[in-house]
Amino acid sequence: MAMLTVRNLPDDVHRALRVRAAQHGHSTEAEVREILAAAVKPESRVRLGEALAALGRKIGLTNEDFEVFDQVEDKAPAEPLRFE
Repeated sequence: MAMLTVRNLPDDVHRALRVRAAQHGHSTEAEVREILAAAVKPESRVRLGEALAALGRKIGLTNEDFEVFDQVEDKAPAEPLRFE
């Protein structure tokens, strides 16, 4: 797991982090991890699988629509794209 060092953190910011951590029952380090995770991975991010499933429901796709893929004779996986 990666480590991160934050230098020159103002005393008032450090104090506010300690208070916030105590309010949430966390260590200061755990609170900083929570803050960073929330900043870079917000809950409102688009999740591709959920978006595709919602799109399929919206346009009315059913399992029967995908049965055509079972009828294809070539079952070999596709070759990956090459960007050469």
